[in-house]
Amino acid sequence: MKATRRYVFGTWRYQRTWRPKLIVEADGAHFTDADGRRYLDLSSQLVCSNLGHGNKRLRRAMAEQAEKLCYVAPGFTTEPAARLGEKLAEITPGDLCKTFFSLGGAEANEAAIKIARFYTGAPKLVARYRSYHGATSGAIALTGDPRRHYVPEAPGVVHAPDCYCYRCPFGLEYPGCGVRCAEYIREVIEMEGAGNVAAVFVEPIVGSNGILVPPDEYMPRLRRICDEEGVLLVADEVMTGFGRTGEWLCVNHWGVVPDIMTLAKGLTSAYVPLSATIVRKPIADFFEGDNLFCHGQTYANHPLCCAVGLAAVEEYQRLDLISRAKRMGEKLGKRLMELKDDHISVGDIRGKGLFWGIEPVRNRETKEPFATRRQRFEPTMLSRMAAEALERGVYVMTVLNTMIIAPPLIVTEEEIDEGIQVLDEVLKIADAECT
Repeated sequence: MKATRRYVFGTWRYQRTWRPKLIVEADGAHFTDADGRRYLDLSSQLVCSNLGHGNKRLRRAMAEQAEKLCYVAPGFTTEPAARLGEKLAEITPGDLCKTFFSLGGAEANEAAIKIARFYTGAPKLVARYRSYHGATSGAIALTGDPRRHYVPEAPGVVHAPDCYCYRCPFGLEYPGCGVRCAEYIREVIEMEGAGNVAAVFVEPIVGSNGILVPPDEYMPRLRRICDEEGVLLVADEVMTGFGRTGEWLCVNHWGVVPDIMTLAKGLTSAYVPLSATIVRKPIADFFEGDNLFCHGQTYANHPLCCAVGLAAVEEYQRLDLISRAKRMGEKLGKRLMELKDDHISVGDIRGKGLFWGIEPVRNRETKEPFATRRQRFEPTMLSRMAAEALERGVYVMTVLNTMIIAPPLIVTEEEIDEGIQVLDEVLKIADAECT
């Protein structure tokens, strides 16, 4: 579309390469372009359309709230914000209880950064190299993804190695490794100095940097390390929240309660922008006295967005989508493992619930990837496979050397089979270049 190319920036790309399809409508697990061609959404867009497209209850909630009140300054309060805050306190684990609402995952993490530093009085933050926490200045500093190299970074962040069993940064193998990747974070905290580190930020399952699923000991070990070192644990559940991994929140798989949790994407199923930063009771109580909560935004606690968020959470409950995601995830995982058996280009398959990654390699023995971090914005084998899948009617998101398979939670078995059939075809492109 000429007007788009002339007047609108495409995200994370060289503008000369952007040739977007014009999308005009969507329903369920499919969306349709201006030529009338229908596509299966195998990645929930950017892993955010958890409820699928065209949900009538969310549309109705949006319209009803718009009739009453679209916006009021955040110095006032509204019923949607209060009710959604109460609902999040019910569905999040432990004593997570009080929420700041903003408009995106990056903003949620910015709020978490400020809260952690206010509460602890410590300046430094620990994050991991294979991570993405957002594009704003603080969030991109937390991020380990190569995108951080293209912008000035805020100071105060130390990065640690990842929990990446397929390519262990320590050259070890699980379980004999003793979960060294978690213990190394303790060493980082100690090396930065007692009292200097405010928080450790992690995606419980790393999202766009590879769908990295930790062993079961990892998150509980990290929780214990943070407690022993006097450091907050922040769980970035922007991508993994709201049933994506077969639990309400990903940390529930391991019985871990973070001190701060950030949410977005599935919070409204991306029908409108909304994010949340929710804290445990001791942190909430800290700001009840003489400690100033020094953070805010024009669109904080936005009533229209909160109304849609409340409707979304109620839809997850009404349709029992959390347990459904677990059941359908087992089906999806089984079908993906069959692809590994059939294609020499598939190095690793990993995931939980409806959140899976395929990592193609040129050689299974050496694990040579088709795409490296240096090629973050360049054409690769994976972008070639994604383009071929789209030509065959299936949208799949690829980042670095991973194909992200994360359909809406309403996906059917027939739609999973449809997606797998196309993946089966496009993986042959990579097979032909394996050594």
